[in-house]
Amino acid sequence: MITIIAPSRYKIHKKQIEDLVADTLTKSRWGENIDLNIVFVGRRKMKQLANTYKHEDVALPVLSFPYHNDTHVVMTVEPGVMGEVIVCFPQAVLLAAEKDKTLNSMLHDLIIHGVNNIING
Repeated sequence: MITIIAPSRYKIHKKQIEDLVADTLTKSRWGENIDLNIVFVGRRKMKQLANTYKHEDVALPVLSFPYHNDTHVVMTVEPGVMGEVIVCFPQAVLLAAEKDKTLNSMLHDLIIHGVNNIING
């Protein structure tokens, strides 16, 4: 199951993201029957996570946390979650503008990058 966690102020297309992630998982060695969270956060939360887990004092656009070999969970407490992709929505907006892409396209790129890190991690 793919769970998307996002504040209502972030305009995202959950169904498109679910389909994108499901397609990526289906093509991987994991298959589609895993639990994965996609979490959208603001700049401050992402900076805190990057500082804690990457020792970088910046708001990264995306972080991924595979849990298939680890019991430590960053954003949830649900058992059985194979990983989480954390996306900094404000950073995605900036990157989309810098790269002359649509926001949806940039979000998809970041999410796929994070999912690939989890399934290949």
